[in-house]
Amino acid sequence: MSKKIEPEKLRVGVIGVGHLGAFHAEKYALIDEAELIGIFDLDHDRAREIGQKISAPVYNNLDELLDHCQAVSIATPTSSHFTLARQALLKKIDVLIEKPITTTTDEARKLIALAQKQDAVLQVGLLERFNPAYTNTRPLLLNPRFIEIHRLSPFTFRSVDIDVILDLMIHDLDLLAAIVKSPITTLNAVGVPIISEQIDIANVRVNFANGAVANLTASRVSLHRERRIRIFQPDGYFSLDFSNFSTTICRRQAGNYLEPFPKITSEEHKYPQSDNLRLEIEDFLAAVRLRRRPTVSGEDGLAALETATRIKEAIRIQSSTWQ
Repeated sequence: MSKKIEPEKLRVGVIGVGHLGAFHAEKYALIDEAELIGIFDLDHDRAREIGQKISAPVYNNLDELLDHCQAVSIATPTSSHFTLARQALLKKIDVLIEKPITTTTDEARKLIALAQKQDAVLQVGLLERFNPAYTNTRPLLLNPRFIEIHRLSPFTFRSVDIDVILDLMIHDLDLLAAIVKSPITTLNAVGVPIISEQIDIANVRVNFANGAVANLTASRVSLHRERRIRIFQPDGYFSLDFSNFSTTICRRQAGNYLEPFPKITSEEHKYPQSDNLRLEIEDFLAAVRLRRRPTVSGEDGLAALETATRIKEAIRIQSSTWQ
């Protein structure tokens, strides 16, 4: 990438200020290194409401906003991600785009190629990578053999334009790729719609080339919330609670002639509550300023989307056998 930007406030904008986009705008307004130039939303009333709340200028014309920005967050429905990100990248504007990166893998590849051509930062909003339960435990995850993941939540009536795989499971597909670092050989999946017309609950079993196996369940029709990963490897067991910012680590200690059976030791680690979205945005701003690869790159977003696409196809094939 080109040389780093000298220390001054980065001029940023937010495209889409619905539920999540409003949080993006609020974070930028609070970060000293950023100057929130303005916000844009097709719902002008919503844009004015958020603009008044955080004292941010409201633009009714997207091109005008882009003409004043160095970087933008895009937090709109997934179907518009490609068009809006492309519009920004063509103006050499750095982009943080909410997950999933795009609707199709072809669109994602085009954005990645365009970002490279324009020497622009392209980051994807997969914020669990910034959760302290993960960042503090990641260095210990050296040889995972079996991984169990649950991501459950009640139905919120948001993101109903996409299914639970792209809405929730996409976070865990990204984490899985970062932890295992081995190609997927086979997967089996099942999923069904419950409330929406999209798949609302899904279960997937993934086999990796290095022998690791993962089982993932994602539901947006649960009675309770849970965001937990359990990882088993030869030297221990790790339980990461993303909701409570905590980790449990169990290890086996070798026995001796007095106690021939191994002992199991347990450690509990509770981390300070973290604002993962702010950490994500600060990482984006650092990538923009230093002209470096972000923690969650466009390529990472594409990898998660490719796996999600395979899962969706596996569910389609499985579902056809029921009919």
